[in-house]
Order: sequence, then C-alpha cells, then structure tokens
Amino acid sequence: MVAEATRAPLRTAYRPRHPLDVRATLAPLGRGPHDPTTQWDAAGVWRTFRTPTGPATLRITQHGDGADALAWGPGAEWAIEAVPSLLGAGDDWSQLDVAAHPVLREARRRNPGMRLARTGRVLEALVPAIIEQKITSVEAFRSWAWLVRRYGEAAPGPATAGPPSRSTAGLPTGLRVMPSPQTWRRVPSWEWHRAGVDPRRSRAALEACHAASALEKTTDAALTAAHAARRLRSLPGIGVWTAAETMQRSHGDPDAVSVGDYHLAAFVGQALIGRRVDDDGMLELLESWAGQRQRVVRLLGASGFRGERRGPRMTIQDHRWH
Repeated sequence: MVAEATRAPLRTAYRPRHPLDVRATLAPLGRGPHDPTTQWDAAGVWRTFRTPTGPATLRITQHGDGADALAWGPGAEWAIEAVPSLLGAGDDWSQLDVAAHPVLREARRRNPGMRLARTGRVLEALVPAIIEQKITSVEAFRSWAWLVRRYGEAAPGPATAGPPSRSTAGLPTGLRVMPSPQTWRRVPSWEWHRAGVDPRRSRAALEACHAASALEKTTDAALTAAHAARRLRSLPGIGVWTAAETMQRSHGDPDAVSVGDYHLAAFVGQALIGRRVDDDGMLELLESWAGQRQRVVRLLGASGFRGERRGPRMTIQDHRWH
C-alpha cells in the first residue's frame, strides 16, 4: 500500500468572477494560533476535515483573485468538490447596501474579496463552539488544541509529526484531524476535566456526538438555515449563541448573529452609533440588514474599528485537575 504522504494529491483551481480573499474568508474557521486542524502561512492555509468519506487534508493558496487547492486522504475527493462552497461560492453580497454607514462602506471597499465560508460539516464547528461557552478565548483554544492533539488522528498527506508549527520546507507539522463522534464519546470524563472542560460542556458535546448523523444532514440544500438552527437548539446545552457560532461556519449563514457574546453587542453599538448597547440594542441596530446581519458583523470586524472594552474582565478559570 502506498504511504498516504506519497500519494499524488487531488487538485483544483477555483476562479470566481468576483474578488476572493482566502485569508479573510477562511479566518473564522481556525480556533486560535495553535489549532492543530488549521495552520496558516504566507501563501495560504492547511486545513483538515472529517468528511463523510474519511479524513482529508486541504491545502488552499491564494492565486490572484482566486485559489488553488490540493487535497489528500480518503476524503480528498469530497474536500476538492467542496472548495467553491468553502470559499463562499454561494455567498451573494450583491444585495447588501451599506452606503449610508461610513465604517461599513469603507470596510466593504477595502475587503471586496471577503466571503462567508461554508464547510458543510456541523460537528467540527459545534464541538469547539460548545467548548467556548462562557469562558475566555484563551481557555477555549487551549482546551480544543489539547483534546485534538490527544484524541485526533494524524492528518493525511505531507504533514509531519511534532508540535504545531511550520517546517523549514514549508510543510505543516503537528496537523491533526478532529476526532470522530465515536472517539469523542470514548473520551473519559477525567480527560475532559484535564483539558479544562467542565461537566456541563462535556455533556453537551457528547449529546451532539450522539446526534451527529442527524446534525450533518441539516446541511442539505433543501433545508433552511432556520430549520438547521432549530435542530441545533433542540439539543441539551445548545443555545442561541452556540447555534449561531456553528451556523456561521457549517452553513455560511449570512444572518446568524452571536447573541449572548461577551463583547459583540458593545462592539457593534460602538462601531455603528458610538456607544455601547446590549443584545436587544444590537439586534435593533442590525434590523435594517435582516437576512444579512452576519455579513455586517464580519464587515465591522474587518473594519479596523476597536471599541473600548470597559466593565469587568472575564476571569480565566482553571477546571483542570493538578
């Protein structure tokens, strides 16, 4: 049997008619700088997926206003076919009118190639979102990386062993594929605790893994985003925030807003009207863009605006055993 690393990768070139910025489009998929499933370099990104046909490693590089892609592994064909959707082929910004707001107008002018990615994979967006519930990003990224390194599998293709980093040859090291639902279900409770994930969140993640097959079916094009979000929220431990964070990535939902986020409402208020607001105030401000609110939020994030972060800081908790 030919070693996976020496198999010729599948290739594709994606050349949309609109501008494309690979980094701006795919940036939300990574979970911190040490995410074993996602590694960036100057040319593009290495990203792993657990596809319906098996694990895959995808290499995407910017090529003018388009992208080139290589894929390895049992899921390579699926990953290659998914490249246009992953890079926002179905994401139509033509009806978004931000001309009346200077911050949004300038952000749109400077980021014409930003699109909403659609991975088509629900669990790989949902599990890290559950881990991120009500804790700091630093804690969540640490927990996610620890669990994937320990229970994920080595990525197919040219990635090498070792801690996550870029090798001198330009190949990724330490790249791994997220654990399967079956593997997640076998993670002992003390290992979740060791990773810094409390019982409430680990139970929610396990419930999601038990429902994985049904959840993945919500990416069927015949189903609406509203139906998919309701299916997510029907699971124990999955609220509006977690469902929105998942839908933004798995479905490329242009209207999913992360209500309940620790900083988002205040940031949106400061960017749009110069003062902090709560979640209700944020939704009122975004109402005129109903159906495209996530696009507006992404533009604000790319605008360079940095609001004041007053108020209490969230304390980093340590849920691990020592």
